[in-house]
Amino acid sequence: MRRNRDSKIVATLGPASSSEKQISDLFEAGVDVFRMNSSHGDHAGHRERYDIVRGLEKKYGRSVGILLDLQGPKLRVGDFEGGKVVLKTGQRYRLEADECLGDTKRACLPHPEVFKALEPNTDLLLDDGRLRLRVLEHGEGWAETEVIVGGVLSNHKGLNVPSVILDVSPLTAKDLEDLRFGLDLGVDFIGLSFVQRPEDVAEAKKIIAGRAHVISKLEKPQALERLEEIVDLSDAIMVARGDLGVEVPPEDVPGLQKRMLRACRHKGKPVIVATQMLDSMIHAPTPTRAEASDVATAIYDGADAVMLSAETAVGDFANESVAMMDRIIKRVEGDPLYREMREAERRAPEATAADAISAAARQVADTISAAAIVTFSTTGSTTIRAARERPVVPILGLTPRKDTARRSALIWGVHSVHTEDCHAFREMVSKAIKVAKSEGFAEVGDPIVITAGVPFGTSGATNILRIAWIE
Repeated sequence: MRRNRDSKIVATLGPASSSEKQISDLFEAGVDVFRMNSSHGDHAGHRERYDIVRGLEKKYGRSVGILLDLQGPKLRVGDFEGGKVVLKTGQRYRLEADECLGDTKRACLPHPEVFKALEPNTDLLLDDGRLRLRVLEHGEGWAETEVIVGGVLSNHKGLNVPSVILDVSPLTAKDLEDLRFGLDLGVDFIGLSFVQRPEDVAEAKKIIAGRAHVISKLEKPQALERLEEIVDLSDAIMVARGDLGVEVPPEDVPGLQKRMLRACRHKGKPVIVATQMLDSMIHAPTPTRAEASDVATAIYDGADAVMLSAETAVGDFANESVAMMDRIIKRVEGDPLYREMREAERRAPEATAADAISAAARQVADTISAAAIVTFSTTGSTTIRAARERPVVPILGLTPRKDTARRSALIWGVHSVHTEDCHAFREMVSKAIKVAKSEGFAEVGDPIVITAGVPFGTSGATNILRIAWIE
């Protein structure tokens, strides 16, 4: 099940991708990591899909990652008389924390933390930015606003406060319940929504305690003010352009996306670009040319993975969406310009033995035209370092831990294999040769480059480089 590409595909499961056949078809089309969205569905449904994905590993002999995406502290208005109201541009409109039935003069906003953070002239966005209110005055539990952009406002529509850091935990009561469920189930990644500051990541990681990797979703402009700190604390980053595109002007999103990708590449952290990548394929068998270009741009810019949301969760052409994304990635990675861009942005290795070995492995593999770089790693740190170098040859990541193999499914260029542990250097070389041959990466006479850390099982101790030939 070699993918013959380096960048990975994340696909969201939902009503259009719930059966064993549907999920198997998506995997065969090219999915590397499956996403379960806790904002939709229930635990029983997620458990069924989880079991199906784990069954794919046994069927195909390939490690597959599973991401549980938490809903996060989503702000919403309450109910309205008749289910909706029409707000006219220029009118006054009052928001109240107290429970009430909304009408043309007021609405319930059951989030006291919002009112505490408001300032005069703060803009509030409703229904994904379709309506805009401006705060005129406010007090404890209320705000008087002017409607800047009017429209229809209906029950439970979302609210965004772009310019304000809200004093809320990144984990709601629902999130904590979903988190416990996901960790008990054994998911590989937890998607942390609406991250505003590094403390949000630290809070989640303390609870998760290493049982899954944390993917921080950057969809609040406030997060960009402390971007490097958030990247440092996170195991991976998701450029979540949905809410980000609501809270900042659309013309700012491309530049912010590039900034986030560059920060992750410099730190050697995996990064996913998400939201509306092939949106028209929800109901059409082919994407727009602009969408194809959007996916390609993310790959050119160095994304580890690109993600499909509604396209595979509820779309009419789920398999076609994955296959299209797969073809776009392969076409980009076959472009000489892509390799030139990766070479141009490579940074000098850090002054550590582990980084020096990883950089040397890439150089040696290129010089001798190696069939692959084979990494041995218990935690995955050696494999991540190898991927950070963006070598020309594929990376075969061997690990004795299933969780590490599954988490490596998200890393650029890595074909992860769960294998028995090694206890001696000679055994490691023998196993690297055997797996490189059996997995279709090398043939008799081909050289491979092997990196590992000795003593085995020591995290971060990448200190060996060895050239071997397939026998």
